[in-house]
Amino acid sequence: MPETKNQIYEKYWSITLAYTDIHANRFRATLEAIVNFIDSNDVSQYDSKMYKKLQKVVGKANLLESTSLRKSINQFVKLGFIEYQLKSYHKDSKLFLEAKTNRKRETLFSKIVYENSSFNRDVTKNSKNREINFLLKTLEEVGKLSKEDIIALMIQDISNYPKGYLTREELNEAKQNAEEIRFLERKYNQVNHFRTILNKLDELVFVDDELYFEEDAKVIFGEELKREIRVRDNYLHILYKNQLKEESEEKEGKIKCMVELLDYPSLVASHIKPFIKAEDDEAYDPENGLLLSRNMDILFDQGYITFTGTGRIILSSELSDDLKKFLNGYGLKKNYLTSKRLNYLKYHRENVFKK
Repeated sequence: MPETKNQIYEKYWSITLAYTDIHANRFRATLEAIVNFIDSNDVSQYDSKMYKKLQKVVGKANLLESTSLRKSINQFVKLGFIEYQLKSYHKDSKLFLEAKTNRKRETLFSKIVYENSSFNRDVTKNSKNREINFLLKTLEEVGKLSKEDIIALMIQDISNYPKGYLTREELNEAKQNAEEIRFLERKYNQVNHFRTILNKLDELVFVDDELYFEEDAKVIFGEELKREIRVRDNYLHILYKNQLKEESEEKEGKIKCMVELLDYPSLVASHIKPFIKAEDDEAYDPENGLLLSRNMDILFDQGYITFTGTGRIILSSELSDDLKKFLNGYGLKKNYLTSKRLNYLKYHRENVFKK
């Protein structure tokens, strides 16, 4: 039988990505440093000194604090690239590093994650749960998974389900539990990172925020699917982000988050009208974008915040009171509110924002 609500909450699928772009140099450089470390050291007997030594190796390349170093290493253990206690690495980890194209890299990522990921495993704690396998078998059983379904799966201890999946009835009960414990409010970063992983897996596709096997989606949506799964042009996206950076620097004197006005080392080019909904002339229009910190991007992208025509922030009723209090003073300065951006923001308020 499923566990009580408090027990379920404690055992959620814990996955936080230090780097969300598997094609980025930092993702690959960190993995390469770990693989080379395993090749160059006696890893047959694990101890804490070995882990600290590896953190120093990764830190030299990435200049991260110790907590970030642990997160950056543990993500590869959770994703299945690296084994518990650094004993070895997946047989395809080196092939991933050697891949010359994004397409091949994504296929190898899918294979490794499917075969070997376990989200409650890290360097010092083992787990044999295969959450992705459990999710895919549930998807086979129920046909499609909404965002709420995926969140409900994330609070399940899958060892309680020997058949290896949830039925629709069990999933509906789990969704109610997730709402009662306000899991999304507490762990929206984790939810967003998990969705990032699902977005990178072969043969899966999101359509209107629901997850399908791509073959099933083709049957259901036909030609409409081509629009829903618009493929991002990486070069055009770089230009799009550069234009947003230039706009921010011109107006603030430095490249800053357009809402928090802080010069974070990493900022996200966040679409106002979602990329998959945008027409061709809107997809890379910089006025259909805001340069945001990662936390602001998650809240804006998922519809928990939006902005009025004067730039005042609007907060979803689904947010906690503490978060509302924290966010209430933010907004967009008037010099960002061009006529085209106002039209995009109107779309966001009417079609993306969760009132």
